Amino acid sequence: MKIILAPDSFKGNLTSLQVAATFEKGIKRVLPRAKCIKVPMADGGEGTVQSLVDATGGKFIRKQVTGPAGKPVSARYGMLADGETAVIEMAEASGLPMVSGKEKNPLKTTTYGTGELMLDAAKRGAKKIILGLGGSATNDGGVGMAQALGIRFLNKRGVEIMEKGAGGMINKIDSIDMKGLNPLMKKTRVIVACDVNNPLCGNKGASNVFGPQKGATPAMVKTLDANLRHLGKIIKKDLKKNVVNLKGAGAAGGLGAGLVAFTKARMKSGIDIVLEATNIEQHLKGADLVITGEGRVDFQTAFGKTPSGVAKAARKHGVQTVAIGGGITDDANGVFAHGIDGLESACARDMSLEEAIGNSKAHLANAAERVIRMVLIGKKLATKNKKRK
Repeated sequence: MKIILAPDSFKGNLTSLQVAATFEKGIKRVLPRAKCIKVPMADGGEGTVQSLVDATGGKFIRKQVTGPAGKPVSARYGMLADGETAVIEMAEASGLPMVSGKEKNPLKTTTYGTGELMLDAAKRGAKKIILGLGGSATNDGGVGMAQALGIRFLNKRGVEIMEKGAGGMINKIDSIDMKGLNPLMKKTRVIVACDVNNPLCGNKGASNVFGPQKGATPAMVKTLDANLRHLGKIIKKDLKKNVVNLKGAGAAGGLGAGLVAFTKARMKSGIDIVLEATNIEQHLKGADLVITGEGRVDFQTAFGKTPSGVAKAARKHGVQTVAIGGGITDDANGVFAHGIDGLESACARDMSLEEAIGNSKAHLANAAERVIRMVLIGKKLATKNKKRK
């Protein structure tokens, strides 16, 4: 049998590749000659860089950049094996875990470091940058990122604003000067992994929905929202792009809007980006089975999560998909209507989370073995039915 192993990571426990390797151990107990192809997956959020580097044989690059509070931080990104595709998680340079106490203030935090990572990737030969937007500490509409790429923001007197882009300063912007954009970035395609539909402003916008978790008080939320609306008007005036109501513009404190406006980025579903980057369509040709999985399988798994994306790709090739979850909720059966053909839990009995995580490799290998044994039962039944006919 040719079996594709394409799980997501089990957050805080195992990487996608580790999960796939563990599945393989369980399978080989039953089918020692099975051809198992490991394709580490992610949905554009946490763990995407690791998965894509593992899947393509790429490498990690570490660079010191400007953190969200303006202090130097060490951040890493991935360069895929083609040497022309970089994968960046903005949280590496501008993430919420990097700020605490008084530094947790979206009026002052900046995406400047994310821009520095993008520029470094372009200087190293990247022709395409895949950028994940989750977990930001910022609300600057991508102004900090744009400054790092060479874009200038001017006040009403036509003087460049020298302070780094932040949620509290963007109301000072009167015009945008794109002339300084680094020439390398003009040749680089930017693809944004974005699975939120929030607009830039308003009740469902970046500031109102995500601002409080970044440290914004109700008064700050109003200021931040007004400032992003102001930025949207300047972008429309100078760059002729209407980003205020764009789906996903509010992602990462408006970085979604900034990327579209300043780098001509395209937004795509995170899982679709990963499926394309890992070339899973090629692997699926001639496959007999796909095993995917994630830490928790519930009804939401059917909507944009890794297992549903993998199952959708597998269906095109007529391949059945089984999802193994660290846990399975009561409503998980809803995924059967969305292309996943079977479910299995890593936990064969009730146990604490600590025990489940502590022995996760053993549990996952056992679960994969159970899946294969059930599949073989199905094959034997199918053979019997054919003989009867």
